[in-house]
Amino acid sequence: MSHSLFHLAFPIHDVGATLRFYVDGLGCTVGRRTKQAVTLGLAGHQLVAHVVPDESSKQKGIYPRHFGLIFLSEQEWQALADRAKAKELTFYQQPRVRFPGTRIEHRTFFLEDPSHNLLEFKHYTHESAIFGEQDHGQVGDFSEYAE
Repeated sequence: MSHSLFHLAFPIHDVGATLRFYVDGLGCTVGRRTKQAVTLGLAGHQLVAHVVPDESSKQKGIYPRHFGLIFLSEQEWQALADRAKAKELTFYQQPRVRFPGTRIEHRTFFLEDPSHNLLEFKHYTHESAIFGEQDHGQVGDFSEYAE
């Protein structure tokens, strides 16, 4: 699957607000669009935002639902954090370091789009933590289920 792209469809409430956040804010590219949906390119992957008739309630905390990117370069991660601040995007969580001093240490921040979808952007200190470090035995942080 080395020549595969990731695809994610998610709900939105307003195409214009979505375009401002994802294209103007994050720098995504725009593909096809209608009054009911828009196709976006995020780091070479396909996002499809579909308008839903009723606004879903905001989840409490960062779990269970969020999506985003893992940067292999800390500088690229920092550049996006700086861009998000400059574009005045809504930070759900400010940039910080999670699990410091461990093999799963990573820099992270969460953004909230206009439809209350949460996006996480992170960079692992040790690249092996992306799919490895099974002996660490921790996925996420239970205390963040209901922030």
